[in-house]
Amino acid sequence: MKIFIVYWHAEEKSFNNAMFRTAEKNLQKYGHEVRVSDLNAMNFDPVVSRKSFKTVKDPVVFNPVQEAIFAAKNNGFAEPIAAEMEKIEWCELLIFQFPLWWFGMPAMIKGYVEQVFAPGKFFDSEHCYKNGFMKGRNAMLSITTGATADAYIKNGFNGDINAILRPIQRGIFEYCGFGVLRPQIVYAPTHIMYEQRVIELEKYAARLANIAGEMPIHVGEF
Repeated sequence: MKIFIVYWHAEEKSFNNAMFRTAEKNLQKYGHEVRVSDLNAMNFDPVVSRKSFKTVKDPVVFNPVQEAIFAAKNNGFAEPIAAEMEKIEWCELLIFQFPLWWFGMPAMIKGYVEQVFAPGKFFDSEHCYKNGFMKGRNAMLSITTGATADAYIKNGFNGDINAILRPIQRGIFEYCGFGVLRPQIVYAPTHIMYEQRVIELEKYAARLANIAGEMPIHVGEF
């Protein structure tokens, strides 16, 4: 299986980095082809600007959507963006690894999506959801949270984790046509003992041994 992992955390010693390395190492061990993008190490620029494109549709007014659609038709994305697009088109499974911040993606991951998941390239008015360009491929989230699991239940302190993740799983992955696999969530790793963190990594590695056979979950509409 061709698997692409997009990862961000600012700290190399973080538990997110441990999850990222666990996935990369074990997926390779299980015989999968693995590509990775460590956005922090790459110093990836998450800001959409003229630098995102080689082509120019309107030199007077910068409209990112229109420039992206034009670039998609004219091979006009800047090389760093085009390289990430190629990895997504190559993969059969896409994994996002990051810490949940402010009930969503950190700025670097959000900016990655805004730049790389470009209109005209990964979706348009006729190719979205069940007709999306990425139909037949899967995507999943592997994340950590700051609060414990009981804070993320329905009517809990932070609310249902499934509702929190829906804008990503439904609004990004499914919108582009991906099937969505069950998220891998480690709750509050900074509040558990080292031995428990090791167990969480072992559980993740065990899951990845059979990831090729997993079926998408039902995310639900908004």
